[in-house]
Amino acid sequence: MLWQTEQQLEDLLCEVVSWDSRTGTEGEIQFAEKIKGKLLELEYFKERPTLIQFHDAGNERNAVTALYKQENIKKTIVLISHFDTVHTEEFGALGDLAFQPRELTKKFKEMLDSLPEDVQSDVTSGDYLFGRGTMDMKMGLVLHLHLLEQAIYEKWSINLLLVTVPDEEVNSSGMLTAVKGLVDIRERYDLNYTLFLNSEPSFSMQPQDAQYYIYSGTIGKIMPSALFYGRETHAGEPLQGINAHYMASFLTKKMEYNQAFNEEVYGERTPLPLCLKTYDLKADYSTQTSNHVAALYNVFLMKRNAKETMTSFREVATKAMEECAEEYRRVLAREENSEEHFNIDVWEYEELLNYARGKLGKEKTEEIIKETVALPNLDQREISMKVCDQIMAHCQELAPACILFFAPPYYPAINSSDDPLVQEKILLTKQLLQDHFNVKAEQVHYFNGISDLSYVNYDKDDKGWESYQNNTPVWDHLYTIPFDEMQKLQAPVLNIGPFGKDAHKLTERLHKQSAFVHTPFVLQKVVQTMFDGVIAGVGKE
Repeated sequence: MLWQTEQQLEDLLCEVVSWDSRTGTEGEIQFAEKIKGKLLELEYFKERPTLIQFHDAGNERNAVTALYKQENIKKTIVLISHFDTVHTEEFGALGDLAFQPRELTKKFKEMLDSLPEDVQSDVTSGDYLFGRGTMDMKMGLVLHLHLLEQAIYEKWSINLLLVTVPDEEVNSSGMLTAVKGLVDIRERYDLNYTLFLNSEPSFSMQPQDAQYYIYSGTIGKIMPSALFYGRETHAGEPLQGINAHYMASFLTKKMEYNQAFNEEVYGERTPLPLCLKTYDLKADYSTQTSNHVAALYNVFLMKRNAKETMTSFREVATKAMEECAEEYRRVLAREENSEEHFNIDVWEYEELLNYARGKLGKEKTEEIIKETVALPNLDQREISMKVCDQIMAHCQELAPACILFFAPPYYPAINSSDDPLVQEKILLTKQLLQDHFNVKAEQVHYFNGISDLSYVNYDKDDKGWESYQNNTPVWDHLYTIPFDEMQKLQAPVLNIGPFGKDAHKLTERLHKQSAFVHTPFVLQKVVQTMFDGVIAGVGKE
């Protein structure tokens, strides 16, 4: 067998890490063929190559699925991972070693004094492998390859479907594509998806946290955003218009750290919202004030859906624009003795779009959107605000106004903490780790690192996603989420992965015993206790 011993797993990890697959690079494109090559080393797939499939994720990238299928068995565990990594600018002169775990770990031993104290301790212990992707999350993929090989060799009485995707780190286009593939594969092979098992690493909850965690859900993330469309004026005549930056400051102040967007579920709380980025859409420098500014706000989710988020966002924005208008009226009264009536209307994108269609006609409005979407060298967020801006340019009678919209990406929150199967497997995992390795594991209800589990097991009765569809300017042009298909993938989610530290940092590292000994053992037992007729013998070999 190829990927079963501790040494074999370490060798395989070092090999797949060496396949530089940073998001948006040629390496990410090539990775699918390389992992297909590894799968074809198994006799099972050599004889059944059609059970390996590619799923087009755009920009020449592919998600990969590989199905181990037992005849007359429907029960199927879906093994989910991603193979892209974040970039490596922080490595500087060490860039050539970023994807060479053994060499990088050795190099860190030579430069201990330049590393933080806790990192020095981990380097000298010999317990960790350093390198981009070791923790997040190529070890997860290695663990799934390990399970697949063992299932084939031992003829496990259950189906395993490996799913590994690109672009998890930016827009999750890989998983969004894979969702449709999962529905197709289920129908083609008459499968019953019983569990979605991810192996993202155990993330620290706070600095220096060495606790090992198992996750029964994944936190959600959404980006309510705003275009502030003011009235331009010369800086020498500041009160002849209203500066969009001034407008933006009122909403940003109200959104930043706003507890109204906090959620607490199972004793866990979402991080507070904040502004991720602001954009001045004025192209050049001049003494003309900017009449169009956009801001993106980050909101984490546990129970809220898109509709509920937009409702809260509108309430906050309406209050912010009322305060902005009131303050501006006071300035006018003080500086110009003016009692001019002044207000700032708040519109959702859907409302603005309907207004524009009524004024310009549907055909002209769609032409404006298509021309904007085709603008080069802009990402999905920039295009989103540009669409709002271009529509407002044709509807300036509405100014000053605040246009609310959603910018990609959107990760719905998913949770299976109350599912009996998940509860059983978490208990099993805790006892296996304690009994065999003296490792104490704790359950976390929402994985705090964002994961592709957001796109399975979506509430089949929820319609709140329609608000997202209607208020996302690039919907069906550059971005879409297959909510209908997601609602068809009804099975609980569970995340059991290896322990590591410092994801997305120069000092990203993986705990070797956790990765090559503890987690493979636990995952084998979790899967084996799902066979028909097998008793979940907690703590037994």
